[in-house]
Amino acid sequence: MKNPDGRLAENILYFARALRAAGIPVGPGAVLDALSAVVAAKVGTREDFYWTLHAMFVKRREHSVLFDQAFRIFFRKRGYLDRLLAMMSAEAPSLVPPAKPEASQRVLDALFSGNQQAQRERQEMEIDARMTVSDREVLEKKDFAQMTAAEAAAAKDAIKRLILPFDQVLTRRLTPHPHGHIVDMRRTLRASMKAGGAIIDLKYLGRRMRPPPIVALLDISGSMSQYTRMFLHFLHALTASRKHVATFLFGTRLTNVTRALAERDPDEALAACSANVLDWSGGTRIATSLQTFNKQWSRRVLTQGAVVLLFSDGLERDPDDRLGFEIDRLHRSCRRLIWLNPLLRFDGFEAKARGIKVMLPHVDEFRPIHNLDSMRSLCRALSAGASGAIDPKAWLSRVA
Repeated sequence: MKNPDGRLAENILYFARALRAAGIPVGPGAVLDALSAVVAAKVGTREDFYWTLHAMFVKRREHSVLFDQAFRIFFRKRGYLDRLLAMMSAEAPSLVPPAKPEASQRVLDALFSGNQQAQRERQEMEIDARMTVSDREVLEKKDFAQMTAAEAAAAKDAIKRLILPFDQVLTRRLTPHPHGHIVDMRRTLRASMKAGGAIIDLKYLGRRMRPPPIVALLDISGSMSQYTRMFLHFLHALTASRKHVATFLFGTRLTNVTRALAERDPDEALAACSANVLDWSGGTRIATSLQTFNKQWSRRVLTQGAVVLLFSDGLERDPDDRLGFEIDRLHRSCRRLIWLNPLLRFDGFEAKARGIKVMLPHVDEFRPIHNLDSMRSLCRALSAGASGAIDPKAWLSRVA
């Protein structure tokens, strides 16, 4: 093996720093182990080099996607890795890597931070963090479907910083409470024993407060695809901050993606959602999807005063009349049914579609959801009850 004159160690060290900046815990010991492994394995191909570093740097399954993206970007220049391997072996066969999904923004930032030339190459993908007040206002009001790639990335960062809903409902379970209405005999007797029974300090129980479950039903038809992808980022942040959040996607069929959104990494979570769904950007069968949900999932997730977020434009494709029955059954099974419709962004929107006319009488709130401002309004409404929502029954009677 030829002496790489420090170039190999230098590149692996810089690559390890980029992985650490992207969120993969890589310490000095792992770098030394990687150098020793590369030398001991006598790697001569791109694939061997990839899996040797993968074995040394990746310790958790969710970090594999970040490592793969970082490796492809770091060694993307034509012939760069071949020249590096040539320092170690007389022959270094070149393998063409298969197509991979687009790299996440934080991997790009980690790899290109401090590299001015690389930053100029990806200038169109960068986001100016020093936005003015007017820039923020424009971003707050801009429609998700009209955003550029840079604006969409900035919107995703803003969604992470949203003040998420913190609503509480009373449950039937009892818990120690300073102003409860039921005497807790066990705690009372235990407290009186400390004073020898001379003083009886009454302890009370009160009803426990807890956040209600949230169930999201998201339309993934072609007309809703861009809005649904952005709303999934909101649901990922909500899933990470509270328990009992269930998410379902429907187009021509219903798919449960709750476990996929439970992944800590947002890029991997959304990639898992896309992998689990077979009918993305297809047609819409709302009645069939609601029927499947009511029969298979309703009793499992609609408990303890659940709030249902129905994310759809209401453009139904089913030819039969099951929609009215299924939406009424869903409404009766939950504490609150909120319909989020991007079509409400238009001032002249009217309930002319048959599906919209059938569904409106069975929802509690009718809200637009097309930009960051409407998403903040939804968070406030979930925290403090209905505020600024359109009364669906009054609105339907007005336009009828």
